[in-house]
Amino acid sequence: MRKKHTGIAEEAEVDMTPMLDIVFIMLIFFIVTTTFTKEAGLEIQRPSGKTATTTKVKANVLITITSDDQIVINDRIADVRTVRANVERVLAEAPDAAVIVQSHEGANTDTLVQVVNAAKEAGIDKVSVGTYN
Repeated sequence: MRKKHTGIAEEAEVDMTPMLDIVFIMLIFFIVTTTFTKEAGLEIQRPSGKTATTTKVKANVLITITSDDQIVINDRIADVRTVRANVERVLAEAPDAAVIVQSHEGANTDTLVQVVNAAKEAGIDKVSVGTYN
């Protein structure tokens, strides 16, 4: 004997409630376990080259970073590794010394950070950052 099909197809329904419960539980879990930390770093706002002035400011230590990442300390070409020694030498002569770092807008930011860190390691509290064209 054959069963007769009436031709009316029954629609299968999937209950979405358990899946939504799991999604909300996961959402709550991720919100609770997420930690928001502020990463330590060096915050520098360099002015654009268009607004920078080209006048050199008289300072105890003037460090210039050219567009090809060449470092000039008080009109002498230097290396990143010698920045700290040069700053320490000036600091020994003048304890209230300040450092001004002028960076070309095309210079590598890594070089700028290394120079500022070397000046801070030498014991200088007053490090100013500027730019030039």
